[in-house]
Amino acid sequence: MSEYEKLLDEAYKKVRRVSMEGSERFEISKAEGHFEGKKTIISNFSQIASYLRRNVSHFQKFILRELATSGQMEGDRLVLNNKIPSSKINQKIDEYAKEFVLCKECGKPDTELIKEERMSFIRCLACGARHPARSKI
Repeated sequence: MSEYEKLLDEAYKKVRRVSMEGSERFEISKAEGHFEGKKTIISNFSQIASYLRRNVSHFQKFILRELATSGQMEGDRLVLNNKIPSSKINQKIDEYAKEFVLCKECGKPDTELIKEERMSFIRCLACGARHPARSKI
């Protein structure tokens, strides 16, 4: 058994300890953008979608519907056809994360959005839970 404990001690020395002090593991970056006339441009929209590990078009549909505006993707950025304050955009991004990304059982962001027949589900890769998701956005 001493050989096993020696190997275990070596393994613990090589493993990096994760510090959770002062910050959460899952922090969504805030929307960066600017106004051009009557339009709002979110320049890091694709980056936020990839951090959430969700399809850009699904994320775009949610944001456009919740903000009650029209818009389109231009490269990696989203162009909204109204002036919308960043506080409101960031609030809707947080709502999207709570509804479509975070697991309702364990609260971890390690989930995937799957579609079975006509139903959409959020499946947690951490705890194995499965919850129905709003399929029509």
